[in-house]
Amino acid sequence: MNLNTQLFERASRIIPGGVNSPVRAFKAVGGTPRFISRALGAHFWDAENIRYTDYIGSWGPMILGHGHPEVVEAVMKAAQTGFSFGAPTEREIELAEEILKHVPSMQMVRLVSSGTEAAMSAIRLARGATGRKKLIKFEGCYHGHADALLVKAGSGLATFGNPTSAGVPQEVAQHTIVLEYNNLTQLEEAFILHGRELACLMIEPIAGNMNFVRASAPFAKRCRELCTEYGALLVFDEVMTGFRVALGGAQSVMGIAPDITVLGKVIGGGMPLAAFGGSAEVMSQLAPLGPVYQAGTLSGNPVATACGLATLKMVSQPNFYTRLSEQTKRLTQGLENAANQTGIALRTDSEGGMFGFFMMNELPQNYAKVMTTDSPRFNRFFHGMLERGHYFAPALYEAGFVSSAHSNTDIDATVAAAFEVFKTL
Repeated sequence: MNLNTQLFERASRIIPGGVNSPVRAFKAVGGTPRFISRALGAHFWDAENIRYTDYIGSWGPMILGHGHPEVVEAVMKAAQTGFSFGAPTEREIELAEEILKHVPSMQMVRLVSSGTEAAMSAIRLARGATGRKKLIKFEGCYHGHADALLVKAGSGLATFGNPTSAGVPQEVAQHTIVLEYNNLTQLEEAFILHGRELACLMIEPIAGNMNFVRASAPFAKRCRELCTEYGALLVFDEVMTGFRVALGGAQSVMGIAPDITVLGKVIGGGMPLAAFGGSAEVMSQLAPLGPVYQAGTLSGNPVATACGLATLKMVSQPNFYTRLSEQTKRLTQGLENAANQTGIALRTDSEGGMFGFFMMNELPQNYAKVMTTDSPRFNRFFHGMLERGHYFAPALYEAGFVSSAHSNTDIDATVAAAFEVFKTL
């Protein structure tokens, strides 16, 4: 029995499912999860000291790769001065200023500790600012595990085939209207029926929890127009896409300004840190200025802010995203070419350092189409790549990530391995 299996059996006795976040359990793809012992650059090593090229990057945050020297130095320096104070620090201001400098739709920002916390706080803020209860979300978009959002969500829930979660009261879920992503007709009808009751519309502008699916330009534009017309707030969940697809996030790529933006992952550089922000008028509704309460003991943690600030300073350097995009496209185009050479249908898409691929002839536009993917074939691909030392997401509903540490050699080796695996499918 290898060390990964031993660790998984040991964990399963004391941790539900043996993991602290469901997708890590390999339940969708089968087999035993790898327990990671260390990481550096574009790679990590498991308990058996087997090296993998990492295409999950801690599910997005590791945009610079693992153990970037300048980030490590900033974290070590911060740790030496104290782990947590429960009081303000100057670094919180510096990180907030850095975020606002690159995301002009935000005039003020509140730091928190997780994407789930940021998303649920954004909804509470929208309800408090508008005095309304209802919200719109889209099937296949995942905004964390707050009760109001676990209604036909994607990601881990889709992996297990559950349309919702036990423990979510109907009284809570009844205020959430779930629509099909990229469906203009449904969108229009929902606003006609409920527009004056809507506090907000929350959307992933590029959905990363049904693999990688873009909101079409007309759809995103109509979301903005309808929210403005009916007085609802447009909330962009950019936990994945913020500072990952571009310096200004997906909103800068689309040219659309949301009322509230939810951020996470990259802004913490791998530490537990997230944020939500918007106009000064909306954000002034938060305590201690306004009546909407939100608080957190570890919000703006001094070590996490040091990690995030060092990361944002690195990604804001000239041409960073140009090169990152080129590396990501090298991977996606390489995978598509390798699949085509072996007679496998494969379509890919990417933006910045975020990518996705589907074993089908065309890119899907919504969750229902994503669900038609040949999952057994994907599972065989996943394990074939894992055996050859390349770690993709262990579920076909998750986007992938490339870091600035991925070299041409890393990517070309991945593509060569994929060609061999495709021949076996």
